[in-house]
Amino acid sequence: MTTLSDSFFRRPLAHRGYHDVSAGILENSRKAFQAAIEAGYGIELDVQLSKDGHAMVFHDYEMSRLTDARGAIRTFSRDELREIRLKGMDETVPALPEVLSLVDGRTPLLIEIKDQDGAMGPDVGPLEQSVADALNAYTGSVAVMAFNPYSVAAFADASPQTPRGIVSCSFPAEHWPLLNEETRARLRGIPDYDRIGACFISHRHDDLQNPRVAELKAKGAHVNCWTVRSPQAEIEARKIADMITFEGYTALTPVD
Repeated sequence: MTTLSDSFFRRPLAHRGYHDVSAGILENSRKAFQAAIEAGYGIELDVQLSKDGHAMVFHDYEMSRLTDARGAIRTFSRDELREIRLKGMDETVPALPEVLSLVDGRTPLLIEIKDQDGAMGPDVGPLEQSVADALNAYTGSVAVMAFNPYSVAAFADASPQTPRGIVSCSFPAEHWPLLNEETRARLRGIPDYDRIGACFISHRHDDLQNPRVAELKAKGAHVNCWTVRSPQAEIEARKIADMITFEGYTALTPVD
């Protein structure tokens, strides 16, 4: 079984980089990643699939919140996305290999593979393979996670040596309208942890008292949490979580 590098436990993970809209630094931008490195934080980022099969560092499924373009990100090619500027910045949407070159092992990197069809089902493969290909020569501390257990399993097949985990929560209906109750109930129990060879979960910070979290931790699972947005919430989360993902404030000083 794979294990996380100790570096993940020594510094908080900046959610989508250490971004600050008021300073003109958007999430999942090169400047946000550089700011995280300079502040001594780890980095969490998201990847979506381009039309031509490349892992692009971008959170949303649709382009308009973060760029002046319109439409689904997967309707644009990698080269087209490299020409689309992030709002208010002189940067464009980066491909994962570009971000790996920027980080260059200087801080731990946690990559979330976004579900591509909204169904949390087995329609997976191209994005997971693209991430695996990008990581093939990367020597820094890295781990990969997804809400969709099929996605994590596909990534495990493509990159068995890379630590992997499941993103989890209580899956309330109002936040997951595309999923039926049966699917939400199944995912709520995190049943695929052992099957996919996971070594950690990343659980919603205000649901860390969930008995399933305690059960997995007792069996040796590391626990990350998302997304902490205040010092008070961080103090509470750290009572259970081994590591935190944060945004919108200055997280506690990293432990060296």
